[in-house]
Amino acid sequence: MRKLRTNELNRLTAEEYKKTDKTPLVVVLDNIRSCNNIGSVFRTSDALLLEKIYLCGITATPPNKDIHKTALDAEKSVDWEYFKKTEDAVEKLKAEGYNIFAVEQVENSISLLDFEPAENEKIALIFGNEVKGVQQKVVDLCDGAIEIPQYGTKHSFNISVSAGIVLWDIFQKMKRP
Repeated sequence: MRKLRTNELNRLTAEEYKKTDKTPLVVVLDNIRSCNNIGSVFRTSDALLLEKIYLCGITATPPNKDIHKTALDAEKSVDWEYFKKTEDAVEKLKAEGYNIFAVEQVENSISLLDFEPAENEKIALIFGNEVKGVQQKVVDLCDGAIEIPQYGTKHSFNISVSAGIVLWDIFQKMKRP
């Protein structure tokens, strides 16, 4: 067994990525402080061929050297849009037919283990601030909330870890035959 070289991985170019059919998943970042977290979400979104990222509030936008540090050019392939208010992003997504889910610990949340997207469902997932989570006024606009089961003493994951877990899980459920 030998590690493959980058040129052996047959990855898309940024131009090919832009033209490829995307997974009907949009990520909404609600006031994310860390550019490393933002860059990581770009990179995960690129890997899973996600439609778009909405950057909201204090969330930094490309071009940004600190986002680039972890995105590794994914900020150039994944489409993104900035909204001053997360609520405006949610309203736009609702008007476009997306079902909106906060990734948050709330009453009556759906365990990620039990979440099953409907066939051809368009989904937007909102990930919140590293300290405060998704704003309550944004949670109030959502169709539901998805919670990642946790079994230790801590009550949350880092946002980039949460995004990786949730996006991969929902991606594979949407891509199942």
